[in-house]
Amino acid sequence: MEARVSSGVLTKTQSPFSSPLRGRKLQSLRNMSTLPNTIHNHQFSNASLYLRSTFSSRTHGFKQAIKDDSREFELSSLTALSPLDGRYWGKVKDLAPYMSEYGLIYFRVLVEIKWLLMLSQIPEVIEVPSFSAEAQSYLLGLIDGFSMDDALEVKKIERVTNHDVKAVEYFLKQKCQSQPEIAKVLEFFHFACTSEDINNLAHALMLKEAMTKVMFPTMDKLVEAICKLAKANASVSMLSRTHGQPASPTTLGKEMAIFAVRLSRERQEISQVEMMGKFAGAVGNYNAHIVAYPTVIWPQIAEQFVTSLGLKFNPYVTQIETHDYMAKLYYAIIRFNNILIDFDRDIWGYISLGYFKQITKAGEIGSSTMPHKVNPIDFENSEGNLGKANEDLTYLSMKLPISRWQRDLTDSTVLRNMGGGLGHSLLAYKSVLQGIGKLQVNEARLSEDLNQAWEVLAEPIQTVMRRYGVPEPYEKLKELTRGRAVTKESIREFIEGLELPEEAKTHLLKLTPHSYVGAAVELAKTVDSAVNVINGSEVLETCR
Repeated sequence: MEARVSSGVLTKTQSPFSSPLRGRKLQSLRNMSTLPNTIHNHQFSNASLYLRSTFSSRTHGFKQAIKDDSREFELSSLTALSPLDGRYWGKVKDLAPYMSEYGLIYFRVLVEIKWLLMLSQIPEVIEVPSFSAEAQSYLLGLIDGFSMDDALEVKKIERVTNHDVKAVEYFLKQKCQSQPEIAKVLEFFHFACTSEDINNLAHALMLKEAMTKVMFPTMDKLVEAICKLAKANASVSMLSRTHGQPASPTTLGKEMAIFAVRLSRERQEISQVEMMGKFAGAVGNYNAHIVAYPTVIWPQIAEQFVTSLGLKFNPYVTQIETHDYMAKLYYAIIRFNNILIDFDRDIWGYISLGYFKQITKAGEIGSSTMPHKVNPIDFENSEGNLGKANEDLTYLSMKLPISRWQRDLTDSTVLRNMGGGLGHSLLAYKSVLQGIGKLQVNEARLSEDLNQAWEVLAEPIQTVMRRYGVPEPYEKLKELTRGRAVTKESIREFIEGLELPEEAKTHLLKLTPHSYVGAAVELAKTVDSAVNVINGSEVLETCR
């Protein structure tokens, strides 16, 4: 499907993905300024009263400027209510062809046409004979050639019908009047369908395409970037911190590898969620279908139709598909996002410790008042947007599976917000990728911390003492290290005084905070194998 959305400023008629306030029902922002003209505090100083008067006059001018503006605050990147449609549009617009009002209309058109083609293949439905190659090509051309102008035409019809799905039906009838074969069966568009037969399949296809074409490739790039970070720093020793205190050393690469594997595991879980669809009429029983054509096995036809679209068939439904798969999908994305929040915070902390420097760009400003600062803004932006995404996705997961009796309309308006959670997630993923690209490991700082943490060798020393039966090893090391400055010399002196075999003693004397990293190096170097095992035969081309 070709996206017909321009990359610049959008007009009122174009329908971006993240907010129905912007796409479906934008109101004038003329009355956006409701700033008070009176401040009820009589204890203000004369200076405050002066500022209040100046502020009032300025806001009056602002209101007048809005009133006089001939553009009437038409929709643009500067007037969008959602930052996804404004400030961040350039980073998330890849989702727009799938998650927008345009995308919804497109997939409704696709479902309606595919259903008519399916009817033409059912022998008992003699009123819709098999279409010629020319007629089939014409119908498929309406899908392949669907444009922004077509979507606008549907919206124009909707202004009369006040029903968005019916507007699609009327649009298709208009388009097909000139094709003789199809013109004879126009009333079989939307045959035996409730609006939700069309909508649920359209929503499932929107999600499937958005995940396949946009979200998964970006998730894979993210895992790949962290894999590369892990392998590049597999041997870079680093002081661990448990409870914020110095702990047994690790390597920077191994700590990055953990996140690559965790994210890969959740990415795989997300890909296993099956997008589901129903096509069973007004209350899920094929009532109208069976009355019209009693001999047709409609549940079988419905299953064939839904699966032909690449979706999983749900046979037990009311008027709506139950949305349980959506909850499963969104919760899986939330888990992926939570792991990434953990990553963001760890990287933020490592930057704070000086373990990472950030490559700067000419002209960039870190702080408006402190020239020396280079803030970890990419990881902060990511963390904030992941939180917003999870909030949106949590609400969708909790609300959508709940519908009164055979259906209520509360899901309809909520489903229009599907793009928000994906949009904020995508923005966060791209922010992390940008941030990783700026990272530069500061090995000198990492080494400095290790050189000041000889106490971490208390663990291996007391463990070897246990092996050889030295009494009270833990207690002896506790007395040596807790609350005292521990140096290389004091550790060596302690080891040399132990009653241990010379081989064991020699091995302990060779230990340093830099070398005491266990299997961390190997774990980091083999992270690609771990990621590929998780993904089975569908190996991600990430860490090779």
